[in-house]
Amino acid sequence: MTQTPAGPPQHPIEGILDILKEAVEGGTPGQGTAFLDGTAADGSGNHGLLATLEGLDPVQASHDVHGTSIAGQARHTAFHMEVIVRWERDGDRGPFDWKGSFHPTQVDELEWAELRGRVRRAYEELTAFARTQLERPLTGDMTGGLAGGLAHVAYHLGAIRQMVKTVS
Repeated sequence: MTQTPAGPPQHPIEGILDILKEAVEGGTPGQGTAFLDGTAADGSGNHGLLATLEGLDPVQASHDVHGTSIAGQARHTAFHMEVIVRWERDGDRGPFDWKGSFHPTQVDELEWAELRGRVRRAYEELTAFARTQLERPLTGDMTGGLAGGLAHVAYHLGAIRQMVKTVS
């Protein structure tokens, strides 16, 4: 946990959300980062999930790389964040179609824009829900779900960033 000089220790949920924000939104321009390459003060060099996806066109996003595509990876990442909210907020225990969540792997211009929007909305819904839990007793289910979600997003961000090298 981090502690501000004049304030209380950071809430564990906020700590997890800080790292999730870096994974999805990228680093704060001109500031240090926890694990991504830093974003320059002018905003260039953002290596977060959203900026990475924004830098690709539908052809690149649909390119098959070892049986999957960036679009498939992005779709699955959005689905996983959606499931965390459904699981924690709604008590929805599935079944969930994890294999199907990677499909379709091909997108056109409109579908690619919609998919990028879905990733953003899933992230925003997850963070908004998590913040509703700040005043509640801390549970391992909540922190475990968020930590697992963070690890999952970071994993797929890494996979996507490696795939970008092939499709660019």
